Amino acid sequence: MDQQELVTEFSKRYSPEQTEVFQRAVDFAYQTHATQLRESGEPYIIHPLEVSKIVMDMGMDAASVTAAVLHDVVEDGDNVTVETIQKLFGEEIAKLVDGVTKLTKSGKQTYITKKQEQSENLRKLFLAIAADVRVVIIKLADRLHNMRTLAYCNPYKRVRKAKETIEVYAPLAHRFGMGAIKGEMEDLSFMYLMPEEYANISKQFREKQAERAETLDNAMRIIKEELAKAGIECNISGRPKHLYSVYRKMQRQGSSINEIYDLIAIRVIVDSVNDCYAALGVIHAGWKPIPGRFKDYIATPKPNMYRSLHTTLLAPNGIPFEVQIRTKEMHRTAEYGIAAHWMYKEGRSVQSLLDRKTSWLREVIEAKDTTEDSKEFVDSIMKDFLGEYVFVLTPKGEIIDLPKGSTPLDFAYRIHTNIGHHTQGVKVNGSLARLDYKLKTNDVVEIITSNSQTGPSRDWLKIVKTQATRNKIRQWFKKENREENVARGRDMLEDSAKRQNLVLADMLKPDYVNPLLTRLNVSSFDDIYAAIGFGGMSASQVLHKLSELKKKDDKAAEIAEKIRRGDTDDTTKTHVPVNGIIVKGDPGMAVRFGNCCNPLPGDPIIGYITRGRGVSVHRADCPNVANLQSDIDRIIEVEWAINTKSAFNASLQIEGDNKPGTLSAISAQISSLNVSIQSISGKPMPDDRYIIEMTFEVANTEQLSVIIRNLKKLKCVSDVYRMNR
Repeated sequence: MDQQELVTEFSKRYSPEQTEVFQRAVDFAYQTHATQLRESGEPYIIHPLEVSKIVMDMGMDAASVTAAVLHDVVEDGDNVTVETIQKLFGEEIAKLVDGVTKLTKSGKQTYITKKQEQSENLRKLFLAIAADVRVVIIKLADRLHNMRTLAYCNPYKRVRKAKETIEVYAPLAHRFGMGAIKGEMEDLSFMYLMPEEYANISKQFREKQAERAETLDNAMRIIKEELAKAGIECNISGRPKHLYSVYRKMQRQGSSINEIYDLIAIRVIVDSVNDCYAALGVIHAGWKPIPGRFKDYIATPKPNMYRSLHTTLLAPNGIPFEVQIRTKEMHRTAEYGIAAHWMYKEGRSVQSLLDRKTSWLREVIEAKDTTEDSKEFVDSIMKDFLGEYVFVLTPKGEIIDLPKGSTPLDFAYRIHTNIGHHTQGVKVNGSLARLDYKLKTNDVVEIITSNSQTGPSRDWLKIVKTQATRNKIRQWFKKENREENVARGRDMLEDSAKRQNLVLADMLKPDYVNPLLTRLNVSSFDDIYAAIGFGGMSASQVLHKLSELKKKDDKAAEIAEKIRRGDTDDTTKTHVPVNGIIVKGDPGMAVRFGNCCNPLPGDPIIGYITRGRGVSVHRADCPNVANLQSDIDRIIEVEWAINTKSAFNASLQIEGDNKPGTLSAISAQISSLNVSIQSISGKPMPDDRYIIEMTFEVANTEQLSVIIRNLKKLKCVSDVYRMNR
């Protein structure tokens, strides 16, 4: 679909005012991507147009479709920022575009390793989804189109993207009920990650394809005739089974493909819920159902909103087949999940529906407040929300989904925090069970509460599975046992000070305590004691911060005393930058940069006083900083001088195609940017990659970001990221 066809299609579904904005967005995207090509050799603009079409076909609102066509302009465009998008297209569209834009491409931060970069980008994505669920729909459409064209990438990139898709994006699609996207993503990933297994399953499918097709055609014809006789209007179609789903089922059951009952399936789409059950009765009257294979997901929907009737029947030739019966709205929800609510919103509040169906998003936001480390945050999301989970039932039949390995305590806190706090015991399937019992799918769980229960036990922190439950238990200890926590925290801080040979009384002067209270946004030091007592922060962290403040205060007092005496040597003069660095409190000291991390203006930095070699400056995220900070007395505050003219070395690792011309194309691109190359080397890898390591002079992180963006425009380059040395 070209630009004009897409705009014409958009105009049929949305208002003239929205169409005018969309037309401008398409024109802007075309101009931004005008000189860029995809790895297939096609114009890059094809990708955002196709992503926009996918989002439109889901029935999303105009803002989502418009943001979809703009989703790469910040990431791949020169000098295009989120602020630019907001100015041209409004705040709503700008926020959606920002939500799907990777941090590293928006120029907000430069990362050490590829894994850290991925964690930061996923963290940003999950938080953006929590703020606006439409972000996930645009992101999944983007990934789906990229997977459809993955064949044009080099083998290494294909495997990496397929692995990320099957581990992150397919589970995300499943969590939001987007079955069609999940299935296609899994099959495409399966093809690239396990080509032999994929080929084997495909071959087995083809071997009996004719027989299965004949069975399916006969069954659809007869069912349609019988339903017509019963006065039930319907649409009937065959449903292809996703290959990866078959593979997983075979692995899980240890069975052959001939033992999988739902290799072929029929979808019966009717007008109402009553018609669903009426159609089921007609079908069961004419066909022999297989015992134990009937599932009513209309009466008890899946947590991801899926609703349908499933029954497995036996054809006269002995071939089993599945029939799924649902309404049109149920079918759309099964295919597009949460996106379907933008189509079926008449007379209802979309937001209230989303609030009920995506309550787990609120727990994502809670996790953000208790987890600072990006990898820990992402791991928590993957385990708690996107990993394998079990379906358990309340005594009233409501289905609750929980991560695999969850306990009755996780169940209790998912129902309500107060129920969790007052849990005294539990019954599973009518019998008393232990609180550390591992829940299984279809367990019926009843929580026994007591008003005399004073609150959770600290031992529960060792039992529960989910981070969300741990957070709620910790919050209880923080609020309810304040006096106990204050006393415990005071003892822990005193013990920690003694182990470090520090006198705690010297550290607790108002000059040190007051700035710390401001930094931590608390009103008294008892709040800090309480936080230490319930585990919200460690005693060593608090001592470290107090030591920093004391050291700065001691240094300031020393300088003030020299000024009073008139002894104004170099340490009391105005800060003078050395090598583009201002050393606070010690101007004039020799400054050198850590070869391990090559900091650039724009990077957060720290200084370390070396023996006889002045101050060594490192990026704050340098891997060696953790070791340096163990010697806190030698850490000194440094900052970049404004408008420094110095040049700095930066190193990149570039993944390219293992073919002639790759190295020369990269060198030419760097030279065209007027960048001085200091060193360059390349070597082929066994997996058909060609790895280039390059060092050159740049002025700051902003210039480095421009270099990275331009390198990624090359057809022969699959990825670029900053290196440590």
